[in-house]
Amino acid sequence: MSTNQVADAAGMQRALASALHEHWGLFLTEGIILVILGLIAILLPPLATITFTILIGWLFLISGIVGLVTTFMMRQAPGFWWSLLSGILGVAAGIVLLIWPISGALSLTLLLSAFFIVEGVASIMYAIDHRNQLTGRWGWMLVSGIVDLILAGIIVAGLPGTAAWALGLLVGINMLFGGTALIGMALAARHPG
Repeated sequence: MSTNQVADAAGMQRALASALHEHWGLFLTEGIILVILGLIAILLPPLATITFTILIGWLFLISGIVGLVTTFMMRQAPGFWWSLLSGILGVAAGIVLLIWPISGALSLTLLLSAFFIVEGVASIMYAIDHRNQLTGRWGWMLVSGIVDLILAGIIVAGLPGTAAWALGLLVGINMLFGGTALIGMALAARHPG
């Protein structure tokens, strides 16, 4: 690295540390809110699953509408028909998820299971391929892949019942850990180092 690159990196680190210090209270507040929402989702996973499905439905609907508007505003641009199809699919997916959130939760749970299977296999293959380079650490990647496959197996074996709680529980766990990380970061940033 050149001296300028090192100086730029150090300047960016100082600017980031300064911004974190100035706004540590906001990060702490966000972290606390995420922890509370995560705990609620973990304690009430069916409610969290339906809420998450409805949120995804609104995101699809809004993005589809925006896509249609921009497609018609730029109808002379190449790829008009593909953009039109994409917008229509977004609107349709959003409407389906909003009208039938329970069926939507089942579909999203199947998608989640497929993700865990692909992620699990990929993690296992990565671990095996890199066991010589990642001495002492490749085992964690292998375990992560196995856990992904076990989660997928539990979800698939319990379908359709697992669709009621799987998404809500996993979103809750994610929010809990994300919120905890933000709280830790905020508390560390309140006193400049």
